[in-house]
Amino acid sequence: MQKVELMSPAGSFEALHAAIQGGADSVYFGVEQLNMRARATMNFQMDDLKAVSFICKEHHIKSYLTLNTIVYDHDLALMKNIINAAKLAGIDAVIASDQAVIHHAFTQKLEVHISTQLNITNIETIQFYAHFADVMVLSRELSLGQIKRICDGIKKENIKGPSGKLIQIEVFAHGALCMAVSGKCYLSLHTQNASANRGACLQNCRRKYKVIDLEEGHELEIDNEYIMSPKDLCTINFLNELIATGVSVLKIEGRGKSADYVKTVTQCYREAIDLYYEGMFTKKKVAEWIQRLKQVYNRDFWGGYYLGQELGEWTNTSGSKALTRKIYLGKGNHYYPKTGIAEFLIEAYSLSVGDKVAIISPTKGVIEATITSLHVNAHGAMDTANKGDLCAFPFEVPVKPSDKLYKIIATAVEEKV
Repeated sequence: MQKVELMSPAGSFEALHAAIQGGADSVYFGVEQLNMRARATMNFQMDDLKAVSFICKEHHIKSYLTLNTIVYDHDLALMKNIINAAKLAGIDAVIASDQAVIHHAFTQKLEVHISTQLNITNIETIQFYAHFADVMVLSRELSLGQIKRICDGIKKENIKGPSGKLIQIEVFAHGALCMAVSGKCYLSLHTQNASANRGACLQNCRRKYKVIDLEEGHELEIDNEYIMSPKDLCTINFLNELIATGVSVLKIEGRGKSADYVKTVTQCYREAIDLYYEGMFTKKKVAEWIQRLKQVYNRDFWGGYYLGQELGEWTNTSGSKALTRKIYLGKGNHYYPKTGIAEFLIEAYSLSVGDKVAIISPTKGVIEATITSLHVNAHGAMDTANKGDLCAFPFEVPVKPSDKLYKIIATAVEEKV
């Protein structure tokens, strides 16, 4: 039995390596501005395509380029250049929603995956896009039953894509959810002229709002809930049911998230998928995975619409409810391979013996450790290194000046929900 594919986000080289560390089967990423995370500071450039492709092939995982925004006439030349460059670089597929993108990728014989932005909800839409695409991401608002009927229908009606293989169905398994249908939102366009459908969402839905009765002027403030900001999707507690629907690809949201988020979430779902196929998927393991998922960025969790809920569950905060957070300390300065000692320049805060740290690297991903000893400048062995100090500590992986050092600390005590 072929395992379901685990797809992870790669918003940077750090996140790309973190996805590989976590055990992803494939990654998806954006280039320049024609993707749904165009405002992210971590988008790749066209010059990065060959490097991304090489790294993915070296680690035997697939690479998917997201080019899923609305495309206007003035974007067509750039869109075609990106697709042509992706084809030349050996990228495996493009994730698209605009028909111009779908058509050009198809004519260039670059595999097409249909984005969730097209809101596919039925078998006849699958049949239509099967002329152009081999993989389709379903609408996020479908239930497990609806997904299963579509997957069963593909087999029953023998619906194949351009490759000659049965159409594969992809669904989101974890990450941020939007209040709008499959992410097609106009709120930030109306309020600040920044179109979410052009990758420029300002996430003003994540704020707290009052409801005002325009006839009599009464104001209502929804107590302790951000009424347009859903909790994050988490399917790991019913992943067995989701896989059983017949889907082929499970997708983790988060191209704007940090590398440690990508590594942790990918690892948890990798373990869950593997144990499912080994017949060892248990409630005890689910509890362990959820606790680990809570350590990284989240707005609390719910099961989305998969289990049939008619109304979303709203978060009660504008930011993350992660049980840990990272504090930037400094950057790599030197590595002594004979002794296995890493040297860092502390640029902010302090580092002490006993601290848990994470080194985030564009070439290695995320490496976590606990500081067992410190050597500070000319002072020798010390318990603490402060801002401005050059400090060294045992570390088994070589570090470079591009590597960044973070301290991991616990946040407030978890709320009971």
